[in-house]
Amino acid sequence: MRVVFAGTPEFAAVALERLHAAGVDVPLVLTQPDRPAGRGMKLHASPVKAFALTHGIAVAQPRGLKLDGRYADDAAAAREALQAAQPDVIVVAAYGLILPPWVLTLPRLGCLNIHASLLPRWRGAAPIHRAIEAGDGETGITIMQMDSGLDTGDMLLIEREAIRPDDSTAALHDRLAALGGRLIVEALELAACGGLKPIQQPSEGITYAHKIDKAEAAIDWQLPAPTIERRMRAFDPFPGATAVLAGETLKLWRARPCAGSGRPGEVLAAGEAGIDVACGEGALRVTELQRAGGKRLGVAAFLAGHPVAPGIIFEPRAG
Repeated sequence: MRVVFAGTPEFAAVALERLHAAGVDVPLVLTQPDRPAGRGMKLHASPVKAFALTHGIAVAQPRGLKLDGRYADDAAAAREALQAAQPDVIVVAAYGLILPPWVLTLPRLGCLNIHASLLPRWRGAAPIHRAIEAGDGETGITIMQMDSGLDTGDMLLIEREAIRPDDSTAALHDRLAALGGRLIVEALELAACGGLKPIQQPSEGITYAHKIDKAEAAIDWQLPAPTIERRMRAFDPFPGATAVLAGETLKLWRARPCAGSGRPGEVLAAGEAGIDVACGEGALRVTELQRAGGKRLGVAAFLAGHPVAPGIIFEPRAG
């Protein structure tokens, strides 16, 4: 079976690595164009491109795939590359571009998507973040037959994964990436012998995982402590939960609800056990935080160089 792979970030690179290790024939990879990153804003290849080049796999990086769109020339070149690759199936994982009908229908087995949720819950761009933020007890991987809708296609394989009480998006991402890599290999093995059994998604329980906006990073101390704590884990590593204390913006990475009450944002206590901050309901004990340009520090190390006095108040979120 000839498989074209379309993906961009580390989540996708894990799946591509698993396909390669399984001996799957991948003649072509589609990935996003190189992006500027880092202090020097130099162009950096995506993790998928880096893996493909290391292993001698051809790479195409169209800016768009609509043949009548803004990047029609890119789309035409991509179509030529895809036709030359003669894929039996296209595997898609966090690619970042919408696949138009001409792509969806090009391979004889269509396009299979590795989606990091238990569909139809959390269709969309940020299913891992939103599952943690919402307090879900479990998530998983759905291998889906792609259609023209937003994550609306038939489900082919599903496996569940528990969300642990201390899971950050980074930790859960790594487990789901490994699970997705294993499941897509299984799906292709089943597809080769006609063993996939499509299941239509339920019409109830649909939710949308909207893309994370940097503006969401600012902590609203009016919210209940458990809600803020989940957001801190959901926004780790990006964009990070931020709060302003004495005019300085800090990133708060780890906390746990604790007893206490006061004005939302008020520091109730500060010591080696944590910085207790009053919330709209209850309080949070912050145990890991970071100054701008600094490293993530445990609270004891942070307070050693940056004392925080009880009674001081974190500034309210703008807007």
